[in-house]
Amino acid sequence: MQKPHLEFHSLDLNEGWETPPGYPSGIKQKIIAGVLDETGKAGNRTRLLSFEPGVYTTDPFVHEYWEEVYLLSGDLIVGNDKNGNGGEKFTGPTYACRPPGAYHGPFKSENGCMLLETHYFAPN
Repeated sequence: MQKPHLEFHSLDLNEGWETPPGYPSGIKQKIIAGVLDETGKAGNRTRLLSFEPGVYTTDPFVHEYWEEVYLLSGDLIVGNDKNGNGGEKFTGPTYACRPPGAYHGPFKSENGCMLLETHYFAPN
């Protein structure tokens, strides 16, 4: 599951967005390269993830792949409670690298944000 060779090209930020499974509406992803097979534990993907203002998740996330996250714009609050209160606020440039099994979140954005994420399974 190799990513294709892609030279610089324009991304249409008005189309191709979807709410990822398990996320609330108002959080959308746009896959820009690759495929991640979570069942087969193979592959890699790069995506944009956008939060509309005021949207938040209510539970921490944990997954079996590596995740690298770069906050491109806006604000991201990490560690809010189930009602969207509390947590630590970050603005860009901000970066996170999480190994498989790391609990992270919940997340909220007061004014909206855009993240660039890379997900991959490392060879054993």
